[in-house]
Amino acid sequence: MTTLISQKPELKAPEPEHCPGPESEDAGKGDACAGCPNQQICESLPKGPDPDMAVITENLSNIKHKILVLSGKGGVGKSTFTSMLSWALAADEELEVGAMDLDICGPSLPRMLGAEGETVHQSNSGWSPVYALDNLGLMSILFMLPDPDAAIIWRGAKKNGLIKQFLKDVNWGERLDYLVVDTPPGTSDEHLSVTTYMKDAGIDGALVVTTPQEVALLDVRKEIDFCRKAGIKILGVVENMSGFVCPSCQGESQIFKPTTGGGEALCEELGLKFLGSVPLDPRIGRACDNGECFFDQYADSPASNAILDVVDALRDEIEMLLENLNIN
Repeated sequence: MTTLISQKPELKAPEPEHCPGPESEDAGKGDACAGCPNQQICESLPKGPDPDMAVITENLSNIKHKILVLSGKGGVGKSTFTSMLSWALAADEELEVGAMDLDICGPSLPRMLGAEGETVHQSNSGWSPVYALDNLGLMSILFMLPDPDAAIIWRGAKKNGLIKQFLKDVNWGERLDYLVVDTPPGTSDEHLSVTTYMKDAGIDGALVVTTPQEVALLDVRKEIDFCRKAGIKILGVVENMSGFVCPSCQGESQIFKPTTGGGEALCEELGLKFLGSVPLDPRIGRACDNGECFFDQYADSPASNAILDVVDALRDEIEMLLENLNIN
């Protein structure tokens, strides 16, 4: 079994709540440090630029496109859409695709991509991802747990350490066309860490997932504000669970009524690209539970067509972004 986090430096006690982190400029000086058994150790540690940043940048240098999947809101189908996006990109056999599951406390991508029960192997070249397809690799903490039902009870510093290891130690091979990073809900530790660590390596942008109702859009607005403050380009917004499509009669009805206009109205208000709407289809949930590709089973369904249209719009947006960068 691979060791998750190397304990560096060796501390006398667990980090207290609100610990700035042993490598922080404020280590040993913050309010949370008062009375901490680790205070002297943290104060004596060398300060300065994180030496791992250059390692991360080098390790990610062979990855052409890096996409963050964000929502701000739990339960909007963000991980489900990440798995659909990964399946859709990998359908092009000329592409090499990687999916990184950063939902450390609730990893679900291994189940959705049919890789549950696999383990990560370590070699001189780093950690090898688990492959759901010949051209679709996956990295998740679930592969490292002795019990898949074990709760991950970690504070921020330990989560950040694992994210750093994922970014600097996973060997994706000589070429990776797309790295799709699935993040947990919110705008805190995991989001700050991945955006900070990947800053020099370059992030193409973020795909924001929402559902039509206003209670979801409230949190999505916060995620959009986070992206703007963190300097992350928003590639577009996709509205998930936009109506219900009956598998039998193909009739569609609204389950979550867009009381304020839904994702499309939000994009018009904030000047963002609306990538499209994806209807709710119960067969998507069944395919994810079984680790199967929804497109292979229901290629002609309205949901399949809608998801593939969103993926095409996303790829067009990325290519347009690259063209603009080359022109400038």
